[in-house]
Amino acid sequence: MNDSNSQSMTPLERRATFSLAGIFMMRMLGLFLILPVFAVYAEHLPGATPFMIGLALGAYGLTQSVLQIPFGMASDRFGRKPVIVVGLLVFIAGSIIAANAKSLELIVVGRALQGAGAIAAAVLAMVADLTRERQRTKAMALIGVSIGASFILSLLLGPVINSWIGIPGIFWLTAVLAALGILVLLTLVPTPVRARRRTGEQSLTTQFRTVLTRPELLRLDFGIFVLHSVLTAVFVVVPLSLVHKAGFPVDHHWQLYLPVMLAGVAIMVPFLLFSDRQGALRPVFVGAVGFLSLSQAIFYVGAGRFWWIAAGLVLFFGAFNLLEATLPSLISKTAPVESKGTAIGVYNSFEFFGAFVGGAMGGWFYGKFGANGVFMMSFALISAWVLVAWGMREPERHDTHTLRFSAGSPEETEALAARLEAVEGVSEVVLVAEEGLAYIKTNARFLNRAELEAILPPEQAAH
Repeated sequence: MNDSNSQSMTPLERRATFSLAGIFMMRMLGLFLILPVFAVYAEHLPGATPFMIGLALGAYGLTQSVLQIPFGMASDRFGRKPVIVVGLLVFIAGSIIAANAKSLELIVVGRALQGAGAIAAAVLAMVADLTRERQRTKAMALIGVSIGASFILSLLLGPVINSWIGIPGIFWLTAVLAALGILVLLTLVPTPVRARRRTGEQSLTTQFRTVLTRPELLRLDFGIFVLHSVLTAVFVVVPLSLVHKAGFPVDHHWQLYLPVMLAGVAIMVPFLLFSDRQGALRPVFVGAVGFLSLSQAIFYVGAGRFWWIAAGLVLFFGAFNLLEATLPSLISKTAPVESKGTAIGVYNSFEFFGAFVGGAMGGWFYGKFGANGVFMMSFALISAWVLVAWGMREPERHDTHTLRFSAGSPEETEALAARLEAVEGVSEVVLVAEEGLAYIKTNARFLNRAELEAILPPEQAAH
């Protein structure tokens, strides 16, 4: 039997990863595009107060954090694609409500409904389903880059698009982007068939309890909470510092953000490849958290000076992109197979709740202690993360075999998946019937190779 642990993605993996990254990016653009322009628009609406404006901006984070877990559980039980379609339809409904709103209260409702389409867990679980373990970090890196890129593009494009179509037009645009996401999902993303034996044996309550009692998963959940708390808090104050202290006009900010993001990706890639090939994920991960804290120190020392802010942003985005890529990959590797969607749902709940808390705390600290108070708060949070991350273990390596099989009926495909998963040493099975490919994740120390080859002979290996 020939296992396919090559250094490059298969065509199926590339198609699945880029399609799902595109869906993620279109949806995140829908959430982020209003950030740089909404406050100016909202202050003229009836009932506008700073609290209500902040609530309108952050409402999506609350509903996202609450509903990630149910959506993740549902994707384990009912399948990834149906859950993603439902989530995007809910997002479209929220966008339409916000586009037609004449008051700030209705915009809050629309933004909350946008967040209620909490598909992140199902999308990330589907990426994990459709990629081999050796390629999963690369796939998650592309998802991470798409999130970072959507955030930066929103900072660059939000003011321009607002000048063309206004805030209501932006909400309509986000509805169109979500509809395009549904089209991409149904036409370009392969449909995996996963073994259901173990999932059927566990209740949703048991899955939930499982992922909340594993220290390694909780360590990663805390990490994503801190990462997105700091991201939101930093962008409460950095744009204001650039304008008021560094004298850098807001319409020129894209000239800084674009090279900073590119530099951050350039820093991320070699460390990502090194950690994957050398099995050195733990030291690279802990080091990235350390550099994230260093970026806050640079912001603090720079005290609003342009080149200090630029240097801090380069370091910040280099570390952020690396952590954003590795955290979901670690979750997918660490989570039990039968509860992967649930685990990713919990993880994403911590992520979006972190964004909400970071915005709220960032605003409060900025009002009380100025920009440096926010950077001190962020430094303290990251320092706590360093201590938590220090105890992480290097993830155990698995082999992934890619084999061809003759697809039959959906029932026959599910029966084959169950037979394969029952083989000793097989930890995960994903079949893609439309491609005739089976991805089989194994632990070489325990694998009953003879039994596996009896079900799918060696001559069926995919090349």
